[in-house]
Amino acid sequence: MSTPSYTFSGWMGLDKDAANGHMVWQSYTPKPWEETDIDIKISHCGVCASDLCVLRSGWRPTPYPCLVGHEIIGHITRIGTQVKGLQLGDRVGVGPQSDSCRGRVNGPCIECSTGNEKYCPNLWTGTYAGKYMDGSPSYGGYALYNRVPAHFAVKIPEGIESSAAAPMLCAGATVYAPLKQYGCGPGKRVGILGVGGLGHFGILFAKALGAERVVALSRSQAKREDALALGADGYIAYEEGGYWVKEHAGTLDVIISTVSSNKIPILDALKLLRANGTFVQVGNPENGPFTIPAGALIGMGLRFAGSKIGSPSEIRDMLELAVKKGVTPWIEERPMGDANEVLVDMDSGKARYRYVLVNRSE
Repeated sequence: MSTPSYTFSGWMGLDKDAANGHMVWQSYTPKPWEETDIDIKISHCGVCASDLCVLRSGWRPTPYPCLVGHEIIGHITRIGTQVKGLQLGDRVGVGPQSDSCRGRVNGPCIECSTGNEKYCPNLWTGTYAGKYMDGSPSYGGYALYNRVPAHFAVKIPEGIESSAAAPMLCAGATVYAPLKQYGCGPGKRVGILGVGGLGHFGILFAKALGAERVVALSRSQAKREDALALGADGYIAYEEGGYWVKEHAGTLDVIISTVSSNKIPILDALKLLRANGTFVQVGNPENGPFTIPAGALIGMGLRFAGSKIGSPSEIRDMLELAVKKGVTPWIEERPMGDANEVLVDMDSGKARYRYVLVNRSE
């Protein structure tokens, strides 16, 4: 196939100040083309807290220049000769991961060969701020086009709007995967710690999976009405005092913590779990590690676990469930041209509960 005539350009972060709304629109060179790749004309891209964290080097030093955005939706404009299962013009999505070893490093990889690419020990390429096997950098979705290995592009099913599907590719899958893994379903009681971009998806997908009871936990009463409107059966404001620990002790089977801070009341939260219950941390704190209360885990046989995004197969399953159950996230569409302002608004806590950037030319 001939070289495309379009230009790859997007909002580039040149240094830490980019997180303060100072990204710069410029062209860039995508990864070298391989016949297992596709190019996507981006119509929508969700805005994730990880975007801010990476732009300001919150977890580790960021390899600038950096083009963030890993909740990408668009249509295929170029497709490699070795790509199977996709066609030119298909509507597809790309989440936080854009490559793994897929058996190309040190022989077959057990994680990649079992649909668990998100835990590949040999190569983990983020959709942005990462490196492909040849050493070329990965660039994200605050842009007009994206080039990605087709293995990590998921076809978006009919029955779901692109603006709704975009934030599911990261935020939705990040909570869906552990809910499914730890048995969320009929008869299970689930707690969602943190009512934000991830937490609101936690409530939606816990209900979609058939949980008997879903309880939202947030610092104050400010999000009570939202949580109940999303489908939560109960609400706990854990920083406003009272006897919430005693009142709710031993009532939950699973807690999914979406809070990216080490200041959450882990010990109190663990007391809400039944024996052999599970606390799953999916928010990745910038302010340092947790102190794990070993005695609480031992005393009730509890599990303290972590979970990371969703592999392609998990994203496909999640999207099918979203269509079947009519899962509708709370989003606000914003023009791609306003990306700097959107970042500032998100950092100020204005999102209810997910911003989605839209290329209006679509």
